Amino acid sequence: MVETGTVKSLAYKVLLINDQAESSTAIGRACRDISKELVNRDVEVIVALTDEDARSVIVSDPSLCAILVDWTMIKRPEVFSAFRKRNADVPVFLTRDRDEQETIPLSVMEAVNETVFLLEDTAPFIAGRIEVACRRYVDEIAPPMFGSLVRFNKNVHEYSWHTPGHTGGVAFTKTAVGRVFFDYFGENLLRSDLSISVGELGSLLDHSGPIGQSEKYISRIFGSDRSYTVTNGSSTSNRIIYMASITAGDIAFCDRNCHKSVEQAMTISGAVPTYLIPLRNYLGIIGPIPPARLEAEALKKLIADSPLTKNASSHKALHATITNSTYDGVCYNVKRVVELLDKSVDRIHFDEAWYGYARFNKLYEDRYGMYGDAKDYSDDAPTIFTTHSTHKLLAALSQASYIHIRDGRNAIEHNRFNEAFMMNSSTSPLYSIIASNEVAASMMDEAGELLTTESIREAVDFRQMIMRYNREFAQKNTWFFRTWNADMVRDENGQSYSFADAPPELLTTNPDCWIMHPGDSWHGYDVEDGYAMLDPIKVSVVCPGVNRDGSMADNGIPAMLLVSYLGARGIVNEKTTDFTVLFLFSIGVTKGKSGTLVSAMLDFKEDYDNNAPLHETMPDLVDNHPEYSDMGLRDLSNKMFAHMKASQQTRIQSEAFSNLPHADMMPQRAYQQLVHNHVEQIPISQLAHRTLATGIVPYPPGIPLMMPGENAGAADGPLIGYLKALQHFDSKFPGFGHDTHGVENIDGQYHVYVIKKGEGKA
Repeated sequence: MVETGTVKSLAYKVLLINDQAESSTAIGRACRDISKELVNRDVEVIVALTDEDARSVIVSDPSLCAILVDWTMIKRPEVFSAFRKRNADVPVFLTRDRDEQETIPLSVMEAVNETVFLLEDTAPFIAGRIEVACRRYVDEIAPPMFGSLVRFNKNVHEYSWHTPGHTGGVAFTKTAVGRVFFDYFGENLLRSDLSISVGELGSLLDHSGPIGQSEKYISRIFGSDRSYTVTNGSSTSNRIIYMASITAGDIAFCDRNCHKSVEQAMTISGAVPTYLIPLRNYLGIIGPIPPARLEAEALKKLIADSPLTKNASSHKALHATITNSTYDGVCYNVKRVVELLDKSVDRIHFDEAWYGYARFNKLYEDRYGMYGDAKDYSDDAPTIFTTHSTHKLLAALSQASYIHIRDGRNAIEHNRFNEAFMMNSSTSPLYSIIASNEVAASMMDEAGELLTTESIREAVDFRQMIMRYNREFAQKNTWFFRTWNADMVRDENGQSYSFADAPPELLTTNPDCWIMHPGDSWHGYDVEDGYAMLDPIKVSVVCPGVNRDGSMADNGIPAMLLVSYLGARGIVNEKTTDFTVLFLFSIGVTKGKSGTLVSAMLDFKEDYDNNAPLHETMPDLVDNHPEYSDMGLRDLSNKMFAHMKASQQTRIQSEAFSNLPHADMMPQRAYQQLVHNHVEQIPISQLAHRTLATGIVPYPPGIPLMMPGENAGAADGPLIGYLKALQHFDSKFPGFGHDTHGVENIDGQYHVYVIKKGEGKA
């Protein structure tokens, strides 16, 4: 970026590769003349004197707009081919002598855009050609909406008489605190915050102009028939789909491993929920819904046995929602799931909030909702919806989301679908969110395979490092963490390797290394071969404490203690269970980042083994809770583990999530009682056989334990038992409390809202 007054505009950056660039030779003087001419045109020039330095710049700096390279330096064609895999479009100028023409391979000439003769053409002419190429390149890579937004802000300088009231940021400059805000976020962001009145940019609500072009652009990249940009996250995307597909009295199959936004969508729409129960393993990690539970006869029985379906408008389900991948990285063979559900439902909705990158790497082939090519999808197959939280694991701003639709039977045409879209969308969307959604797609179109492969490789390197350390410490008869993945893998020739010793290329490219094969003890699920696979970039670090048969070990380390230790060092994970810690290796992860994590885990082991004082290892914890001041790290770990082992909370959790509560009334009916205040807040000691008015949702990741309208069951049952176990743990170990939505901790006692006795059922 360069300063032009107070407004920042797009700048160009050029890499000049020539070993004589700083010499006193004619070539050196020509290079410096060109560089000076480019700088005068506000083009930044980076000079590389060696091919090794050039390769480093090319790999590390994607902002290059052009490359000027001397053939006498880089004579290996593979250098060009490797670069073109990273960026197929950036203009490359080859500098050479006339007599070198016959020595340059065809593969190199095919990889360059122009040839430059440094000693024959003038510096202004060469610089002009480079500047034009840079401008053309930037214009071409900018997707429709973002390009229009940039051009609008660059070319339009008008007095606006419309919202927003800050008028391109000017209002913020009128007070001290406003000026700090203005300087912090920058003028470009504020100038891009425009009103829907700006017709040149189109409308999100009627999908016109550059915004409409943007959605068509996104659709092409993700293989859908239609795609929609949503500016309030996948929570809103899920609600839009439900409100377009389902209304009061319609039956919906719903993965019990759903995000609470799906529960909210059913509440709003009045859908009759019929839940599909996924498996859980010895670690409490949620697995897939087994194929047997998706067979037509099993689903018919599910509808027949539900206490809610007697008042349904039809005994055929209209909609099914499946979470793919799960929060811990379990992803389905989607073709198989569609095949199973085809006989029972016309519309299948894959909540892929955490999985938007899958289409761009062959490792995930057929394991995402928009699999294959849209033109090959049968009109007689179920209509498929997919939601992506673009901001979670792609590069977009928070709240950015996609809805993708693959039209099949009983499709919802655009005009009808858009009514639900408009009902749930703001009339004042933030243009920067829309632009970031589009740029996220453009990035995957440009370099999706490269970016995802880098993430997978980083995750593989981390997993193998942890597993090697685990083995080395085991040889010394001591403990270390491990990662949740296969113990052994095979290549295409049947050669077996321990996971730690497998060739990284094998683990990065071969899906079989991640498939959950029947009988493999590492995953703990009873599913057919090839049905489920672990996503390598979602890395669960496993703490000692649970055996693979589900029994508790003699000693263990609660995962939340590791998380607290890491948090004191500025390392924040995604999700924590009793004995697993989830880390996401998104496209923003770097080697330095994962190396810091490994070092911190090794520090934890050392401090644990030495029983280092908590006031040294976690000083903020001790400051806030002086009761820990005389304890060491191992002391606290042992005390926590002993409590968890005695309370059996891991086992009770598995039972609680594996058994479906009895539904006393529809979620929508329960919400109506809440709105009319026909509810009361009671401690969980009085919860037995009461009907919940709100969902109870442990966070993260936001999966309902109990839904609104469901019965809590017996006082000694698993649902109340699990809440009591969490309550007891929270009171015994302050500073390590659980975050459970729908529960309020009042003086150490969990309280929840229930329907007042005597209020209506169904």
